[in-house]
Amino acid sequence: MTTEPSTSRAPNIRDVARVAGVSYQTVSRVLNDSPNLRETTKQRVLEVIEEIGYRPNQAARALVTSRSKVIGVLVATRAAAYGVQTILYEIEDAARAAGYRIAIATTPSDEQSVRAALAQLEGQAVEAVVVVAPQSRVFDLLTTTPLRVPFVMLDSSRRDLGHSVAVDQFEGARLATRHLIELGHRRIIHLAGPQDWIEAEARMQGYLREISDSELMVRPPVLGDWTAEFGYRAGRELLAGEDFTAVFCSNDLMALGLLHAFREAGIRVPEDVSVVGFDDIPEAAHYSPPLTTIRQDFAEVGRRSIGLLLAELGSGGQRHVEPIRPELVMRSSTARIGARV
Repeated sequence: MTTEPSTSRAPNIRDVARVAGVSYQTVSRVLNDSPNLRETTKQRVLEVIEEIGYRPNQAARALVTSRSKVIGVLVATRAAAYGVQTILYEIEDAARAAGYRIAIATTPSDEQSVRAALAQLEGQAVEAVVVVAPQSRVFDLLTTTPLRVPFVMLDSSRRDLGHSVAVDQFEGARLATRHLIELGHRRIIHLAGPQDWIEAEARMQGYLREISDSELMVRPPVLGDWTAEFGYRAGRELLAGEDFTAVFCSNDLMALGLLHAFREAGIRVPEDVSVVGFDDIPEAAHYSPPLTTIRQDFAEVGRRSIGLLLAELGSGGQRHVEPIRPELVMRSSTARIGARV
């Protein structure tokens, strides 16, 4: 016959073992998702954990001390992009320097998955959360699922100035487009990213604003998907019918595919067509030709996000309300308008 754990303290792993009728080593294997367990045993242990309200040691300690020294990071995208990885590395370094660890939950951006990931982080007793997400719907969800700890959103739409950190995507697109206009280009195509992504929409709007302010003809952007393959296919289609002298690509990977298509067709860059990218991934400097692009300081995004959270937690850190300014990096893929006029 089993007995319930004492109500005078938080239940521990031995309480789970006693109520479930197993050894505490078995409970540990369940918590570590060991494959060498009978399904019935695993389910019994999980049911007891739920019934008696057991939390792993880290969370139990947090109940006593009110400090877990853990910052959660919700990554609502499975895209292993250079920018996201760089931000995560800097978040981890900045958190470690301040005496914190990070717990990462990576998930698709649908509502059910995001809610589950937030619950997962909450179960680890995180003191604060950084939300990295490409789509507006994730941030909209947070308005109906308010976090109970300090949080920062890497949201370039800046819908919550007190809790957002981002590079100014709109201004970056204007810089790229203005650079081409200043080189004499008047027929400029924009190869846009997927429009359910916040950054893609902001970059497209920046391009359209700069074209409009310069009183040039507005051409419908070509909607892409961030990949070099799409850039290559788009390049071939553009050469088959469009009249243009420059292309502003919404990211460097699509620019890579575009350069491939142009080179294959005998179109010289930048003599015939100028090309600008966005992001300044490390490989951009080694494209053929080296790519003119917009640099985002992804490391600064990571540092600022931790700084904002530390300020809210009373652990030092600084708040920065203004967006991070992008930078035009001029290389060899752009030039004054040339032979293909």
